[in-house]
Amino acid sequence: MRHPEWIWGPRLDRVATFPRLWRFPSVRQQLRFGILCGVTLLATAAFSGCQHEPPPPPPAKPPEVFVAYPTQETVTDFEEFTGRTVAGNLVEIRARVTGYLEKTFFKDGSEVKEGDLLFEIDRRTYQAELDRNIALVAQYQARVDRLKRQVARGQKLVVNKAISEEEFDQMRFDEAEAEATLAQARASTDLAKLNLGFTRITSPISGRISRRLADPGNLIQADTTPLATIVSLDPIYVYFDVDERTVLRVRRLIREGQIQSARDSRVTVQLALADEETYSLSGIINFIDNQIDANTGTLRVRAVIDNPRLLLSPGLFVRLRYPIGEPHQALLVREESLGTDQGQRFVYVVNEKDEVAYRRVEVGLLTSGRRVIETGLESGERVIVSGLQRVRPGTKVAPTMFVEDSAIAAEDSAGQPAAAGKQAAATPAPEEKTADASGNQAAAIKPVTVSQSAATPPAKPERPAKVQDSKDGGPRS
Repeated sequence: MRHPEWIWGPRLDRVATFPRLWRFPSVRQQLRFGILCGVTLLATAAFSGCQHEPPPPPPAKPPEVFVAYPTQETVTDFEEFTGRTVAGNLVEIRARVTGYLEKTFFKDGSEVKEGDLLFEIDRRTYQAELDRNIALVAQYQARVDRLKRQVARGQKLVVNKAISEEEFDQMRFDEAEAEATLAQARASTDLAKLNLGFTRITSPISGRISRRLADPGNLIQADTTPLATIVSLDPIYVYFDVDERTVLRVRRLIREGQIQSARDSRVTVQLALADEETYSLSGIINFIDNQIDANTGTLRVRAVIDNPRLLLSPGLFVRLRYPIGEPHQALLVREESLGTDQGQRFVYVVNEKDEVAYRRVEVGLLTSGRRVIETGLESGERVIVSGLQRVRPGTKVAPTMFVEDSAIAAEDSAGQPAAAGKQAAATPAPEEKTADASGNQAAAIKPVTVSQSAATPPAKPERPAKVQDSKDGGPRS
């Protein structure tokens, strides 16, 4: 682009060819341009001097937190283990004799009593065997009676020298042999009676029977074919394994006299089922193994539990609490009030100035949603229950006492805690979770916006006007 000639001076050879805009301005135009620039600078300076600095923002509102005092309760140290229930008695029913199964006298899975008839095997062959042995006993008994009379007569004849000593001895030996044969026949009769009785299979214990494992008509082999199983349910056993570290710890406490051994005293354990949070059952330790399993590094322990309502059955998974030591007083805080800092547990407390203070604590066992605090906390300190993410040590907060029977409402999108229980927010904001009158957390309430397309049917789009191309190839309108 060429520079205007009123800056560099006119060129007489091209003045006629330049537009009028690039001609050298007159003195009046230069004066007007200078006055306009001066006025603009003065107006800009005056406007800049009238502006004031904005006022500082108001101080931030202290975050609201819920606090609670630690509770002091009587607790007992314990170790938790998992175990399985096992029947106190388990019997596998098998036949004592071979034969064909004729009848069953129980319903699968029912309760049976000791002595109840369960199965019956074909007894005809065993009845015939018994009758044969009874006949043999009678036969041998008659022979014994005959030989006894011969011996009695032989004694008189041998005195009168009517028979020889050898013949008399033969009589006595025949009598002894007959008596032995009679005893053998009687033993065979007793065995036949037993075999006949074994054809009727009865329950050896009281308990719950399984389904039958053989149907009538099948051949049952003696001492081989299983027929059913029976388990006793009251009482019932629970087996659990104790790791060797706990075993050594308990044994040291026993040697120091702080606790008593389960072998010498009555130690009660608490149990909870798979669908229970609390420990509703209790049992007594009645067996401790004599050695630690080298494969697992654990010691097998057994507890016996009364089961009068037949709630428990063999094979159930249970949790156990094994008490260690005597009951003692301890401070407890809610589990959600504890934080973790590089593996160390801590709590935030609020002092008398409503300032947050950091407390590193040592925790103990967990019971009913509360954690035992061993060291690092005093009973009169206010512990922050909720809102740990919004506070830091030294910051000032607005504490509110936590009510046990009310639920803490969720935080809104601005990070401020909503009211808990009866102090629920009256007007929920969009995307805000509120609490109902019972203190339960309600679902998020979102504003519903009805679009125009949903309220009225959409209008038909206008058809664009036809545009003809210009002759000079310009753009379409």
